[in-house]
Amino acid sequence: MPIKNGSQYIERINKQNLNLWYKGKKLTGPYSEHPLFSGLMKTQAALYDLQCEPEYKDRMTYPSPLTGEPVGISFLPPVTVADLKKRKEMIDLWSAKHHGFLGRSPDYMNTALMSLYTAADILEEHNPAHANNLRNYYAYCRDNDITLSHAFIQPSACKLSGQVDSIEDSIAAKVIEINDEGFVVSGAFMMATQGVTCDEMLVFPSPSITPIEDKNPYAFAFSIPNDLDGITFICRESNASEYLYDHPLSARFEEMDTLVIFDHVLVPHDRMFYYGDENVGYRLFTDGNFHTHIGHQIVSRYIAKTEFFLGLMESLAQEQNVSFDPNIVGQIAQIMTKLETFKALRIAAEEGSQKNEFGYCVPASSPLLAASIEFPKFYLEMVDMIQRLGSSGIIMIPSEADLSSEVGGYVEKYLHGLETTAKDRIALFRLAWELGAGAFGGRQSQFERFFFGNAQTVNFRMFNSYDNHEDYQQLIQNFLGTQKKITEDQDLINHYER
Repeated sequence: MPIKNGSQYIERINKQNLNLWYKGKKLTGPYSEHPLFSGLMKTQAALYDLQCEPEYKDRMTYPSPLTGEPVGISFLPPVTVADLKKRKEMIDLWSAKHHGFLGRSPDYMNTALMSLYTAADILEEHNPAHANNLRNYYAYCRDNDITLSHAFIQPSACKLSGQVDSIEDSIAAKVIEINDEGFVVSGAFMMATQGVTCDEMLVFPSPSITPIEDKNPYAFAFSIPNDLDGITFICRESNASEYLYDHPLSARFEEMDTLVIFDHVLVPHDRMFYYGDENVGYRLFTDGNFHTHIGHQIVSRYIAKTEFFLGLMESLAQEQNVSFDPNIVGQIAQIMTKLETFKALRIAAEEGSQKNEFGYCVPASSPLLAASIEFPKFYLEMVDMIQRLGSSGIIMIPSEADLSSEVGGYVEKYLHGLETTAKDRIALFRLAWELGAGAFGGRQSQFERFFFGNAQTVNFRMFNSYDNHEDYQQLIQNFLGTQKKITEDQDLINHYER
C-alpha cells in the first residue's frame, strides 16, 4: 500500500502483540486505547491523515519509483536543491502540527533510513547481498509507509562488558549464532523512543572493538518487526495524561521511551544490512551523511519549537500586562533572534549543498551542526524564561475539576485575568507549568540536551566538519609574520564521529 492514513496507522499498531511491561505488569493491546499511548497515537494519526488530505497531498507525497503510488516525501533521497526544499516543506507541515515536541515523528526515521540507503553502494564490496537487503528494505518502508523506531544506544553495563569481557561472557549486543534462517542476536538497548507505537525497529549499535581477526560479532545493523519472539519492551514511568486541559502537552505528545531486550532473537538473512566489520558501519553513517540529513530534519523541529516558546512568552507577558517591560522585551527579542538564526542556518545548509560521490544532494553540514550545538543550550534558556515569567503562577494552579466543583465560584472570582476568564488564564499557566515545572517538561529538557549526543560528541562533529583548520591558523601566522608547524590528531577526531 502507499501512504497510510491515521486509522490505518492505529490499526497496524493495535495488531501487534508485544512482550510489553510497565511498572512490573505486562500490558496488552489495543495500545491505542491504553492511557500510556492513546494521546500520542491520536497525534501521530493526525499527521498521517494530513498527508492524505487533497490540499496537502502534492506537498507531502511523490510517486513511488516502483509503483507510481504516492509515498511520503520524507523518504525522498534528494538529488537537487529543489528536492531538499520539498523535504523541508513537508517536514515543516508535520512540525507545525506537533510544534517540535515529537522528537521521533515518523519523518525522523524516514530520513535516517533514506540516508543509509544513499550509501548502500559501499556494501557491495563487503557483501552484495547486504547491499540489496538495505535497498529492498528502504523500498519496502517507503512503499508501505512503515513507521520506524530505532535502537542505537546500549546500557553502560553492556558497553563496558564489550570492552573488558570475553566475547562468550560479554553482555554487549552481539550476534551469537548464524544459521540457515538468519542471525541470532542478544543484547539490550536504551531509549527506543516510540518503540511501542511503531511498526518496526532499526537496530544499529556502536560496536565494541574485538581483537580477533574474524568477524566482529558486535558489528551489525538490521531492522525487524517489533513483535518477534524474544523481544521484550520495558517502559519508563509515563508522563502521559488523559486530561487535555490539565496537561495540554503530555496528553498529546508524550513519547514513551523503552528499554528493549533481545533474547536470542532471530533476524532473517534478508533483514541484515551489514555484519562483522565495524568500519563498514562507520562508513554507512559517514558516506550516507547520516548526521547531515538528520540535521536538516531536526532544524525544522527546532524552528517549530522555538516558535511555540515565542508564542508562549508573548502570551504570558500579555496576560500579566508586562509586554513592554524592557526586560521581557529583551528576552522575547532573544527568542526572535535565535528563531531567525535557525531559519538562516537552514537556508545556508540548503544553498551550500553539494552532490556526493553517489549523486545525491547533501546539505552543507556546518550550519546544521551549528544549530545542533546552539539549540540544546538555548532551549534550557527558554525554559528558564518561562519559569521566571510564570513565577508563582506556575505553581498555584487549580485543575479543570475545580472549576466545575463547589469551589468553582472562588476560582472564577480570584483567578481571572485582566481580560481573561479564570478558565483561560489557568489553561495558559498549566501549559507553562508543563514546560517549566512538570515531569513532561523535565523529560523534554533532558531529551533536548542529549538529542544529538553529548556536548563533547557534537562539538567534535562540528570541529571535524571543517577540513581547513590550517587555513585559519595560517591567516594569523601571515598577519603576524610567523611560521609554525600545524598538526592535528585525526585519530582523536574520528573517535568522536559517531
